Parts: sequence; structure tokens; C-alpha cells
Amino acid sequence: MAKKNILKIGLPKGSLQESTFKLFKKAGFNIILHSRSYKPLIDDPEIEGMMIRAQEIARYVEAGAIDAGLTGLDWIMENGAKVKTVSDLVYAKTGTGKVRWVLAVPENSPIKKPADLEGKRVATELLKVTKKYFKKQGVNCDIEFSWGATEVKTPDLVDAIVDVTETGSSLRANKLRIVDTILSTNTKFIANHQAWKDPWKKQKIRDLDLLLQGALAAETLVGLKMNLPKDAFDDVIRVLPSMKNPTVSPLSNGEWLAIEVVVEDKSVRNLIPRLKQAGACDIIEYKLTKVIN
Repeated sequence: MAKKNILKIGLPKGSLQESTFKLFKKAGFNIILHSRSYKPLIDDPEIEGMMIRAQEIARYVEAGAIDAGLTGLDWIMENGAKVKTVSDLVYAKTGTGKVRWVLAVPENSPIKKPADLEGKRVATELLKVTKKYFKKQGVNCDIEFSWGATEVKTPDLVDAIVDVTETGSSLRANKLRIVDTILSTNTKFIANHQAWKDPWKKQKIRDLDLLLQGALAAETLVGLKMNLPKDAFDDVIRVLPSMKNPTVSPLSNGEWLAIEVVVEDKSVRNLIPRLKQAGACDIIEYKLTKVIN
């Protein structure tokens, strides 16, 4: 019997876990993870998943222990991993934007710029990247590895921290002030170079990436359907933004048309009243699962 083709993929355990599972579900893959298990069940017999800390995924992909994985640019850089970057998947714990590693100090600290940390102490989980940052700045300071809860270590244990932030709420809650941004980062879909040379694995990765990208694109978009009399067509079209041209169909009543369009969800609350004023009616908003360009 021929050996079955399997793609081994590392999924981020921790803060990105829930949003990753949701993204895969929108892409068409259901993932079930039992308590205390590191091997989730994925309803695709050709994909074998493993839960790994995002900090370690790039290292295991480079070594070939897994074929592919989802991890941040920050941890690829921190590991110095030589991997194939398949694509950017710009999503985070609570949204679809990038996150930042920032240099932060207590609100009342006299430190205003990186140079003010000369001879001072800095804590971070992103040790190698932070060391390179301060070396480039020409600042000699003591940079120590933090095992977590980094934001609570100032001012008693260290003078400053380098920590990751998505919204800045945790920094504000701990009365911290951002001095500089060290790195903007986002999730990347990466692959092992040898796996990428395998025709079957390469195609499987590409197919998965296409679906994940489509699911991610749909996160910020919705569909709109509406009916309108023909004489309102020009007015409605002027109101409508569109990915390309809207879909226009005649109704059984020859004097009426149906229009369907995809728009950004944040624009809908302003768009619908304007469409109504322009002559559209029977307006329906619906969610999208995937948008494939």
C-alpha cells in the first residue's frame, strides 16, 4: 500500500489559538482540541496538526519536524529561522491588524528616548531582537529575558520593558508609556524548504493558504443585495463602492433591477441610509465566509 500523503502543520498555542481556530473554521476546516492534548483533530485526513507555542514554531519548521506552521514575524526573527514564507496572514488575538513590540517605561519615568536607558535594565521575551535594536541605537544597557507578566516588572525590577501590544490597553492599565516601537509584526504562514520542494506538500500548502486568505479577507467585508427601479440606477451606483463592478440582474418586472455588491462592513451603517435615499429598497446585508480574488 502506498504511503499516505500528510501535511504536518504547527498551530499556535496560547493567545492566537482561538482566533486561529476561528480562521480555519471560516476556511472550511473544523478543529477539535481535547483537554490536555497537543494534537488537535482536523476534519481533513491529509492534515495533521500539532499545538506548539508560537515562539517555537519557526524553529521546528526549519528543522523539518513539521512541514508548515503559523507564527509571527517576531518569532521567526528571534529564532533566526531559515524558512519559506508562504504568505502574510494579518490577524491577531482580537482583530485583523498588526501588533507591535514597543519599548515602554512607567508614566512618571524621566526616560524619554532609547538613549536615556544607557546603563539601565530592560526586560523582554524578545531577547535577541531587542539586543539588536539597542546595538543599532548605540545604547549599552542590561537586557534580561522575561518569563512573562513583563508589564508588571517596572519600576521595581527593571527600568523599562519591551513588550507586545495590540491595543495598548494592558500598557495603560499598568501605567506604562511607549517610548518607541521596535517591531511591527503579524502572523505568517511558513513552510520548511524541503517540504516546499515536495510537489504534493507545496500544492496542499498553497490550497490551504488560498482558503485561509479568503476567510481572512471576508472578515472585514459584507454582502449587500437590493432592489431598485431602473430610473434610480444611476443614483444608486453613485452611492455604491465596489470591489469591482456590482452584479446587476433584471427582475421579472421589467422596470426593476437587483444589485449585489461586496463592501467593507464598517461602511454599511452610513451606506444603507444613502442607498435608501437614492431609491433602493428590499436591502439585505449578509455575512461572507470567504472572498477569493
